[in-house]
Amino acid sequence: MKERDVEIARQLKERLSEVVPLIDFRVFGSRSRGDADEDSDMNVFIEVESLDRETREKIFDVVWEMGFDNYLIISPITCTRTEIEETPFRSSPILKNIYEEGQRI
Repeated sequence: MKERDVEIARQLKERLSEVVPLIDFRVFGSRSRGDADEDSDMNVFIEVESLDRETREKIFDVVWEMGFDNYLIISPITCTRTEIEETPFRSSPILKNIYEEGQRI
């Protein structure tokens, strides 16, 4: 990952941690591989204990603000441990990709 992306991801994780307890936070996709161009979005995986409407809104607000402040589109995938273990999401290609190439921040 490029240093600017690492710094943005660290700041995003820190700001998210202030509004919701995080279990896991990773950057995946082209920015984690280091082959992104200037127009590429930043894909982030956010795992939380529970996810209700209020929590989703808090996460969305922080993600949007960080993207706006850094002239960057940040695309989050947010889920809970229960969703990972007990729903079809557990066998999805995107989750496999997140765990294989995602960089934990």
